[in-house]
Amino acid sequence: METLANLESFIRSAESASFSAAARRLGLTPAAVSRNVALLERNLGVRLFVRNTRGLTLTEAGERFRLSVQSGLDSIQQAIADIKVNAGQPAGVLKLSAAPGFGMDFLLPLMPAFLERYPGVTPDWVFDSRPQDLIAGGFDAAIGAGFDLPPGMVARELARIHLIAVASPSVLQGKRRPKDPSDLAAFPSVVMRSPMTGRVRTQVMRNHAGVEVTAKQQPVMLVNDPDALSRAVVLGLGVGLIPAPHAAPHLESGSLVRLLPNWYGDVGAISLYFTSQKLLPAKTRAFIDFVVEAFRVQKLPHILSAR
Repeated sequence: METLANLESFIRSAESASFSAAARRLGLTPAAVSRNVALLERNLGVRLFVRNTRGLTLTEAGERFRLSVQSGLDSIQQAIADIKVNAGQPAGVLKLSAAPGFGMDFLLPLMPAFLERYPGVTPDWVFDSRPQDLIAGGFDAAIGAGFDLPPGMVARELARIHLIAVASPSVLQGKRRPKDPSDLAAFPSVVMRSPMTGRVRTQVMRNHAGVEVTAKQQPVMLVNDPDALSRAVVLGLGVGLIPAPHAAPHLESGSLVRLLPNWYGDVGAISLYFTSQKLLPAKTRAFIDFVVEAFRVQKLPHILSAR
């Protein structure tokens, strides 16, 4: 296998018809360039130049060899120059995963500022409520909850996700408001199944004093997606225990009303997942730092919780 130095000495000598001119271009001595070309000729077993007092002339074999290797050498040199110029600069396709509702409500709004700061990065979003196999899927990072943490991946907690009891105003008409989670049994409920196991999870809610009470629900419909749960509750089908970030826009618009304002259920952390390698690609490190800072500045952990 020929070295890059030998090939470059040959190409630059062929372009200038002179070892001396090639040496000036490469920052070498003429003797070093001549040795590199001679080594290349010896390894190939063919003469590439006719040497005389007027300079260098390519042999027929030398001309064929130049045409074969010059474009490849130029591509290699361009790649080397590019990596040197962009070393440490965030660039490239960044494959990301997030749940649809959370991703569209809280992550997509961050993208204009992110892309303005890092124009060389192209986010490639996969929106899916199911936890992804991050390594097999080739993901650079993911934001979500409930991911298995395989070897080589780490999780950085961004916020706690709380469930809150909500209902449309129509469901509450003529009914007494519940005083604690056990009173929810008096209302029809839209209930969430686990998208992974299909099981209905019994939700335990706690108040600010730390008292825990099981939420009693009477299902009139079951769904396996938090966005579908929110929409069904907005339609007035029943009370729902909805993640705070999914309920937030509906509470603000008045299409949902929060029940039991002093009670919430803790369903775990929403985290940023990425590989544990020490030298993360610059694009991945830039995304991680940007999201962590955005969560802090915009006080998203407070917004996503129900406390």
